[in-house]
Amino acid sequence: MKFVLKKTKEKVSATYKTLYIKDDLIKKIEEIAKENNTSFNNVVISMIESCLDDNN
Repeated sequence: MKFVLKKTKEKVSATYKTLYIKDDLIKKIEEIAKENNTSFNNVVISMIESCLDDNN
């Protein structure tokens, strides 16, 4: 499944959460973020939203 990075949105109400992510996954996500000139957070949120959309 390929996800689509979403454009950085205006600030919306959000909550801070901590995740423990394996180092190899962090490196992959950082590479995606760098290639797309976006943030680590935007990549993770785009992935999560894509997965949730696929399940509906």
